[in-house]
Amino acid sequence: MKYLGILIDNKFKFSEHISYAAERSSKLIHSLSKSAKLTWGLHHEVLQTIYKGAILPLLLYGAPVWAEAMRFEYKRLKYIRVQRLMNIKIAKAFRTTSTEALCVLAGRTPIIIRTEQAVKQYFLRKGKGALNQSIDLEVERKHWPHPAVLVEIIEVKEYDDKTIQIYTDGSRNEQGFGSGVAIFSGKELVTKLKYKLDNVLQ
Repeated sequence: MKYLGILIDNKFKFSEHISYAAERSSKLIHSLSKSAKLTWGLHHEVLQTIYKGAILPLLLYGAPVWAEAMRFEYKRLKYIRVQRLMNIKIAKAFRTTSTEALCVLAGRTPIIIRTEQAVKQYFLRKGKGALNQSIDLEVERKHWPHPAVLVEIIEVKEYDDKTIQIYTDGSRNEQGFGSGVAIFSGKELVTKLKYKLDNVLQ
């Protein structure tokens, strides 16, 4: 059954709607293939406009209704494949490029995170979300802060032993991606630092 543009099945799994939206978006992207080649064709800014103005609204239509269905991997993959196709066109990249790298190159938020954001924004507008709830917003790459600007120089007390050892490590868990730094002067631990990758880039 189709109601207000959303395909509803008898078990409310929304598999048909997700497949339908993904298929329509894929057909639209393939229609751009002839004019968005690697070396010529539509400029990436035009493709960005098409993505934000046509494909993204199609994928996210009614997201608060069916977003819960995205907890299943096979449903998420349908949307991820669609975004991957578009990111290849925008970034003029090769098909062997990883999905995560394509999102960075194209300057696009991963579609699953973008779906969660759309749902959170809807509930906040309806007054059903926590007022202190944080939402990641897309920022164009030209407005991204340069890493050198964010570096904080930490001064420590002077040591006679000038031997400095720095150990780094990164890992991933249910809370996201992070890294740690341990700085030793001689055998003494001087500083410990912890960092977490922004959710937009995970």
